[in-house]
Amino acid sequence: MATLGAQPTRQAVIAQAQALGFHLVGIAAVAAVPTAAEGAAVGHLQTWLKQGYQADMGWMDNPRRQDIRQVLPGARSLICVALNYYTPHAHSSDPSDGKISRYAWGRDYHRVLHKRLKALADWLTTAGDAAIQVRYYADTGPLQDKAWAQQAGLGWVAKNGNLITRQYGSWVFLGELVTTLELAPDPPHTAHCGTCTRCLEACPTGAITQPYVVDANRCIAYHTIENRADMLPPAVVPQLQNWVAGCDICQDVCPWNQRFAQPTTLEEFEPYPQNLAPKLADLATLTEDEWDNRFRASALRRIKPSMWRRNAQAVQQNHPDWP
Repeated sequence: MATLGAQPTRQAVIAQAQALGFHLVGIAAVAAVPTAAEGAAVGHLQTWLKQGYQADMGWMDNPRRQDIRQVLPGARSLICVALNYYTPHAHSSDPSDGKISRYAWGRDYHRVLHKRLKALADWLTTAGDAAIQVRYYADTGPLQDKAWAQQAGLGWVAKNGNLITRQYGSWVFLGELVTTLELAPDPPHTAHCGTCTRCLEACPTGAITQPYVVDANRCIAYHTIENRADMLPPAVVPQLQNWVAGCDICQDVCPWNQRFAQPTTLEEFEPYPQNLAPKLADLATLTEDEWDNRFRASALRRIKPSMWRRNAQAVQQNHPDWP
């Protein structure tokens, strides 16, 4: 363990992250100038943006996302962490139920990750000298988190755009600490999707236009969570398959997830009962007060009451014979 005034070592950082409950931890070096791998990731992002595949997610065009040195000047290392959130419950097959993506079944992952990330950041700045600077994020900052996680050896970016880990599949939440502390890095992870195209073939809207490219304009997860329009696109509605918050189809069909998923050790990610099989009829008439009570401490608060009603009513359009 690092002593006061000394620079924390790689081993000490990893041990501390593990002690705080992170399931995976890896380190990527931030070079003085972008590496070839970093340049490739930025090029991929720029092409994606030029195609308009970000839809209305304007924050994806933040210049800092294309250069981590703008996030924290003097950055030398990126500590990447992951938490497994998988729980062995099946999505409801009852046509009167809506489907909610697994990531949102339990407590808001931002809260769970931020608590641990802050603890690790505080430890770094007290275990080392006063000059160490740290910024931490959990899907909250202008970072290409999956590309950096691959560089840190946590897993590889899959054809559906998710990060797949050998230990947990893609059922993981990612967090990052950018720091001026220089640490020995892990080797980048190699890709292991091979010739598999199950995620492309399973997507009902064709949102995965080609391997590693996802068009948000066609994505059910985007439309049910991020799209603020009064109505969902007519081309998407018939393909919803009862999804009202996110979509897990491309993850459910992934062989890595089917083979390596294992139950999380974190109680916070156990499902709230009302999230496993929500009744479409209830969501279609959801009031502000009901929304406030139902989704406290939940990442699902991002979906506002009018959006829940819109999503549920759109699914109901696909079942005109219902009473």
